[in-house]
Amino acid sequence: MARFLKNRLLAKGKSPGSLTFIGHQKIEKSRIRVFKFNKEAVIELEMANISEAVEKIENGFVTWINVDGLHDVENVATIGQLLHISPLVLEDILNTDHRPSLWVNQDHICTILKAIGHVSNGNQIHEEQISFILGKGYLITFQEKTGDHFDSVRERIRQSVGKTRQSGPDYLYYTLFDALVDNYIIAIETLGTNIENIDNKLIKASKETLPEIYHYKTEISYIRKLIRPVKEITIRLQKSDSELFVKNTRNYIDDLDELTTQAVESIDFYFAMLTDQLNIYQTKISQGQNEIMKILTIFTSIFIPLTFLTGIYGTNFDYLPELHYRYSYAILWGVFILISGGMLAIYKKNRWF
Repeated sequence: MARFLKNRLLAKGKSPGSLTFIGHQKIEKSRIRVFKFNKEAVIELEMANISEAVEKIENGFVTWINVDGLHDVENVATIGQLLHISPLVLEDILNTDHRPSLWVNQDHICTILKAIGHVSNGNQIHEEQISFILGKGYLITFQEKTGDHFDSVRERIRQSVGKTRQSGPDYLYYTLFDALVDNYIIAIETLGTNIENIDNKLIKASKETLPEIYHYKTEISYIRKLIRPVKEITIRLQKSDSELFVKNTRNYIDDLDELTTQAVESIDFYFAMLTDQLNIYQTKISQGQNEIMKILTIFTSIFIPLTFLTGIYGTNFDYLPELHYRYSYAILWGVFILISGGMLAIYKKNRWF
């Protein structure tokens, strides 16, 4: 199955706005968590259904509803009905192959992003789609599975560290967005370290080096597919005049845009580095082959005059005076040695080897 695209057969032939899950089910049962907070209190709840979770939205609190398990289409459909969200947006949320995107209207800001999982040496990048619906007084997030991407944010809210408890859902949106972008930087740094280490292996240019270069070239291409559209989102957020963002939060969006730019530039840098490494590897292999051909050519050029002399004295003429001379054999060997030695000396003087 293709890694860069997912199977869309289930959605084939359906009308626009039809809610169909596209992707792989990553958890057995969906999980709905509600995180309510203000300056004075934090309330954490786990709900049995999405309707009860939406009912927890109230004035005076920032309500964060997190839904784990996109395969449960009914949850997404219910949120759409209760909060009056366009079916086209809900359709895209259920498509885990959708590129990172942003929709802004008067009542909601909907965002699709990709979360990148832990990257270990030699392993592939693992991604997960995470979607946001920002509204007045609430933020809803959809994840494919229960993960730890936002654990640090939850802990900061519990401990009342930072500005989240004193701010609205727009700042929470920024904080979660920022957590994902931080993971981008960490993943790129891990890949970058491995890519830079390839430079030391290019000296020997062993057979294992080429598959390694192609592996990281694929990984960088994949991570570029996930992150590059995020730059478009941050630019649109900066230009947005939505009332869901207060002035102070817009300043943080500017910082988020700079961090995203750094991630995109780093990806482009490492992609170019891999291309250079591939060219250097191929040049190194060509140089090795040229060295081999040079040695073979030197030996061939030495044996050409020797073969010529051998051919002359290997003819079948009846009269060759040299054949009856007592020291002919020794003289012939002397000529061979003199020619070979002379040619080697000339090659050495010209630094041909």
